[in-house]
Amino acid sequence: MTYVLHAGIVVKCVMLLLLAASFVSWVLIFQRSQFIKQAKQLFENFENQFWSGVELSKLYQQLKLQHLDQEGINGVFSSGYQEFLRLRQRGDLDSEIAFQSILRSMRVVTAKIFNQLELHLPILATIGSVSPYVGLFGTVWGIMTSFQALGGVQQASIAMVAPGISEALIATAMGLFAAIPAVVAYNRFISQVERLMLQYETFQEEFATLMQRQLFSTNTMTGVV
Repeated sequence: MTYVLHAGIVVKCVMLLLLAASFVSWVLIFQRSQFIKQAKQLFENFENQFWSGVELSKLYQQLKLQHLDQEGINGVFSSGYQEFLRLRQRGDLDSEIAFQSILRSMRVVTAKIFNQLELHLPILATIGSVSPYVGLFGTVWGIMTSFQALGGVQQASIAMVAPGISEALIATAMGLFAAIPAVVAYNRFISQVERLMLQYETFQEEFATLMQRQLFSTNTMTGVV
C-alpha cells in the first residue's frame, strides 16, 4: 500500500485504470454467468417438456398464457409453431419450402437470443488482452522515472532505485490481476454459448422436420399436392 501511495502520478493513473478494469471485469463475469446459466436451464426445462409427449398445440397455448412465449428457446419454438400454423392455413406450399420457412423464422429469433448471450463478452476480451500492456506501460514509466532521478546524484546505489522499481512492478501485477480472470471467463463463456448454440440448432432442425411431416400428412389427407 505504501508503494502505491508513493508512486508517481502516471503510475497511479495506470493503477486506477487497471483497478477499474478489474472491477468492470468481475461485474460482467457474475452478470454473464447468471444470464448464461439461466439460458441453459431454460433450454433444459423446455426440452424435457417438449419431448415428454405433450401436444405441441397445448404447449404453445400454455407458453402464451404464462407469457413465456418470448423467452429463450420458448420464443424459438413459438415462432416456428406460428409459422407452421400460417403455412397449414395456406395448405399449398411445397414440403421443402415449408421446412425452410419454419427454420428461417426460428433462426431470426435465435440470432437475437445469441446477440444477448454474447453481449459484453467483447469487453471481457478487451480487458484480458489490453490490461497486461497497460500494466507494462506503468512499469516501464516507473522504471524510467526511477533512473531519471539518479541523474542528479553523484553516487548511485540499488537502494535508491529499488522503491521506484517496486512501485512500477505493482502496475504489472495489477495488469495481470485484471487480465487473467477476464481471459478465463471469456473463454469459458464463449465455449458455453457455442455449445448452447449447437443445441439450439439441433432443436431447430428436429422441430422443423417434425412440422414438415405434419404439413405433408395434412396436405396428403386433404388431397393437396
